Amino acid sequence: MTDIDDLRRILNQNTAIAVVGLSANWWRPSFFAAKYLQDHGYRIIPVNPNYEEILGQKCYPALEDIPDPVDVVDVFQRPDVTPPLATSAVAIGAKVFWLQLGVVNDEAASIARDGGLEVVMDRCMKIEHARLMGGLNLFGIKTGIVSSKRPRWLVY
Repeated sequence: MTDIDDLRRILNQNTAIAVVGLSANWWRPSFFAAKYLQDHGYRIIPVNPNYEEILGQKCYPALEDIPDPVDVVDVFQRPDVTPPLATSAVAIGAKVFWLQLGVVNDEAASIARDGGLEVVMDRCMKIEHARLMGGLNLFGIKTGIVSSKRPRWLVY
């Protein structure tokens, strides 16, 4: 799915995000993206059998272990392991199966679509949120300053 209106709708209507493969290491892309989304009002549900807690949230070993409803399954895993994750996303009643940048698997997408889920592949939720919801600037963060003047530290 690449339609901007659909991406904006997904980001507006779905707030509970199970992040599969979320790392507790702050320098990992999964942590950075999840932290950004958490800071923008999304409920992050970490899914990683290697941790008990990430970002102050209980971590679950598998999607099926999550006791609460999940809107989006956001996958930070290799493409070859995504088909079983799509099956799990369907089983828990998720609404969206989101594969991060570089993660493309047509079989997983078919499983999710056949199960009634919307599918987004090869896109980052953090980047799409920033791009479509007004949080993107020169450095990828929202400064709250609107100006055509360069900051003094950026002048060459």
